[in-house]
Amino acid sequence: MAAGAIDRNDSPYSMFSFFKRKSKDTPPEAADAAPAQAPLPAEPAIVAAPAAVIEPAQTPTETRASWMKRLKAGLSKTSTGLTTLFVGARIDEELYEELEAALLMADAGVEATQFLLNGLKRRVREQKLTDASQVKTALRALMIELLTPLQKPLVLGREQPLVIMIAGVNGAGKTTTIGKLAKHMQAHGQSVLLAAGDTFRAAAREQLTVWGERNNVSVISQQSGDPAAVAFDAVHSAQARKTDIVMVDTAGRLPTQLHLMDELKKIKRVIGKGMASAPHEVLLVIDGNTGQNALAQVQAFDDALSLTGLVITKLDGTAKGGVLAAIAKVRPVPVYFIGVGEQIEDLQPFSAEDFVDALLS
Repeated sequence: MAAGAIDRNDSPYSMFSFFKRKSKDTPPEAADAAPAQAPLPAEPAIVAAPAAVIEPAQTPTETRASWMKRLKAGLSKTSTGLTTLFVGARIDEELYEELEAALLMADAGVEATQFLLNGLKRRVREQKLTDASQVKTALRALMIELLTPLQKPLVLGREQPLVIMIAGVNGAGKTTTIGKLAKHMQAHGQSVLLAAGDTFRAAAREQLTVWGERNNVSVISQQSGDPAAVAFDAVHSAQARKTDIVMVDTAGRLPTQLHLMDELKKIKRVIGKGMASAPHEVLLVIDGNTGQNALAQVQAFDDALSLTGLVITKLDGTAKGGVLAAIAKVRPVPVYFIGVGEQIEDLQPFSAEDFVDALLS
């Protein structure tokens, strides 16, 4: 076993024997019930003052400048269709029609597109705008207004441990994102424990263990078994060690796979049995390239798990960056982070203003 990994079967807090006894026919409600004799009594949550807040304002100036350069490059395919409209344009119905088409092509969705068009026409009329650059500035203000409710900092240190459950479909970059988030949290002085709850895919456990080794973070894992038990063990282990943050990886699945979505609900319930207030954050990692399908994922996972935040990956090179506008209008779940590449520094806290400036620059 790789260094830093902890096999659940060797853990003094293991629930594996409990889950192993369960019959295949045991109802889900009984299967996720707490064991009669808990391996380790749950300690009362230690509520502390927030240790750190991860937000754009905390990013060093040099890092921020480099990030903006990468963000603009990543969103260039989306921004091209928007910015070229205002070059020497006349303020008429044709401009509005072209803008509508560009927003829909960027997967902003019908609701967000109509919100922006109606607001833009109103401002042009009320402010008597006659120059294309003025209209572009008005569009910028409207887009920031639309996206600002999605901007929310991730507050650390409000529970001990702070338990974060992370979901997403296969291919969204979920496991890699967990590794990057761990690095961010360590940079804010937090100790981190990872739970390899994706027990369906061996490569996921190995990948998470590699990230654990890179960040010098322990990983609770097991080659087979119930992912809810892995999550339960991780919470109790973090309580015993006084670890600040537990991040629970879960198996990727499509929202149409109802039996697997039920498995996610079970993991969430069992985490709550390990610590009454947990999970404190339920994050969904989505691929920004999937456009309107990303919105469908947000709706489905939010209905099942009551999401607290999103991480949007792979925005580099996408022509569908407008999906954030669709999310803001239809299902405004906060966006904690966005990513534009494979490097750790390519995942940064979401800023509505920075995002819009990258789109319209």
